[in-house]
Amino acid sequence: MIISKPQNSIDLIEKLPTVRGKYDLNAKIAKYTWFRTGGPAEVLYRPADIEDLANFLYEKPRDIPITLLGVGSNVLVRDGGIPGVVIRLGRPFSTIRTEGSQIYAGAMALDYNVAKVARDEAISGFEFLAGIPGTIGGGLRMNAGAYGRELKDIVTQVMVITQQGKIESLSPEDWGPRYRGCNISTNWVFTGCLMSGSWGNKTDITRAMELVQETREIAQPIRERTGGSTYKNPNGNKAWELIDRSGCRGLRLGNAQVSKKHCNFLVNLGGATAADIEGLGEEVRRRVREVTGVELEWELERIGTPAEDIS
Repeated sequence: MIISKPQNSIDLIEKLPTVRGKYDLNAKIAKYTWFRTGGPAEVLYRPADIEDLANFLYEKPRDIPITLLGVGSNVLVRDGGIPGVVIRLGRPFSTIRTEGSQIYAGAMALDYNVAKVARDEAISGFEFLAGIPGTIGGGLRMNAGAYGRELKDIVTQVMVITQQGKIESLSPEDWGPRYRGCNISTNWVFTGCLMSGSWGNKTDITRAMELVQETREIAQPIRERTGGSTYKNPNGNKAWELIDRSGCRGLRLGNAQVSKKHCNFLVNLGGATAADIEGLGEEVRRRVREVTGVELEWELERIGTPAEDIS
């Protein structure tokens, strides 16, 4: 077990099991998120492999909270940081391999990289993943989708580690995907999944992926510090249309702004705090509710504690 400074979370470290991976105290994790803002993790744990993670979950005291963090594409870390243990999976969880027209992908495999492997092997059905800026693990948690397809359309088997450290393989029914969510406890860790496609033409697949990328480039602020879609689409409505109708396009709070390009995206213009971004998001919700009567539901995952909650 490797421990780095400082001292303020030593008591927590001493309660944690011995691992082959790495513990870091008071770890700066804003750099792992697309917004590039927010407070530190009390303890950051990077497991060596699946068995190391399973052992950690089995031996960890149940009263210590855990939080999973991937590439942070749809996450806002609050300014007070994240208490307990933040788990960030690394290279051992990034495996991508083909099994005929099926693909196994680890939880930290980038969606776009999975789409590229499928393209190179002429496997069709994965093209939409080229438009989702995240990892397979995060995609499983929220049943990520884009351009008319969702992970539930291709996933045939889901691999997890339970809160008790048991490694399990689940059916799609056990996984229970729904619109931007699933039935799996947040205390369980996704480690990967098996997905099924069909044989296709590499040229056609390549062009389909390029079209997805071109469409995303035109419509979304992908070159800015953002967190992806901020709100779920309400039944029968598009969130961005409601936000636009409510006069929120370009709205600012501090250095946070509603994107002028796609107003279901919030943007860190530089130096925005997490409180700026979340406060702006709540103001957008208030205005949409006032103008349209629709209550927008956050899709962006907000984790940790506000700065004023720090003792």
